[in-house]
Amino acid sequence: MEQPLSLAQLQNTCVDLRKEIVTMIYQAQSGHPGGSLSVAEFVTACYFREMRVDPQNPRWEDRDRFILSKGHVCPAQYAALAMRGYFDRSQLATLRREGSILQGHPDMNKCPGIDISTGSLGQGLACGVGMALAAKLDGKSFRVFVALGDGECDEGEIWEACHTAAKYRLDNLVVFVDYNNLQLDGACDEVMPLGDLGQKFREFGMDVYEIDGNQMGQMVAALDLARAVRNGKPKCILGRTVKGKGVSYMENACEWHGIAPNEEQYRQAMEELDRQYVPEAETQGNAGQPGKDGAPAGGGYAGKGGAAV
Repeated sequence: MEQPLSLAQLQNTCVDLRKEIVTMIYQAQSGHPGGSLSVAEFVTACYFREMRVDPQNPRWEDRDRFILSKGHVCPAQYAALAMRGYFDRSQLATLRREGSILQGHPDMNKCPGIDISTGSLGQGLACGVGMALAAKLDGKSFRVFVALGDGECDEGEIWEACHTAAKYRLDNLVVFVDYNNLQLDGACDEVMPLGDLGQKFREFGMDVYEIDGNQMGQMVAALDLARAVRNGKPKCILGRTVKGKGVSYMENACEWHGIAPNEEQYRQAMEELDRQYVPEAETQGNAGQPGKDGAPAGGGYAGKGGAAV
């Protein structure tokens, strides 16, 4: 990108992203809307502000890498890739169809911009650690961004990867945990209590920034800190999010983990999302200052949707 988007543009690009997510799942009548919507701020901030990528050269050797370890929420990543120009936006209407580049889980051999095929939960962070370590060994400056689900943190491989990242001082690795406290079978606290998840990541040697993961100002501030603090520690952004964020009947509703809206529900979702655009003139302030433990304290802008990049 020649010039970074403002926070106003980012917030409303995120609304555009959510509309694309709901639309493609509605058209496919299949997919995972809840987690796709909760991770939207992280995906938007990465692809439209933070990461060095070239949509015209998806395999550029020095690009930043993005790994969607919770691969079933790929509509969020597909929407971002299309909006950035990796492929024609019309392809979004082919989600989950036979022969489509947009399968139900990301496929690096089919879809431009996918850095690793994912879907088997627990494996993405280990892949990201390998990429970040390769960058260090090769003297490269690229960074690696990994999105994890909170239920996915039940997997032991996650913690083995954290242990390895700390040993090799991979401060070029940024892990986002989509902490919406819901997984396929119910609340995380009931299925397998996670305890103090932030403290767990700290004990495994990471810098941890605990934020509201659906607040764009806090997300940008956390990513700014993760980029600025190069102290040999991997970075973890622990984002408290809302599953189904942005669509009232999907929010905090476990049943919307993996079902598609009908026509009436789709129309309601579009109407609700359209009301979430805020004119730039109505917003003032900054991205939020670091709070305790380096966590952003709040703030943020909102702007008009459909921002060009």
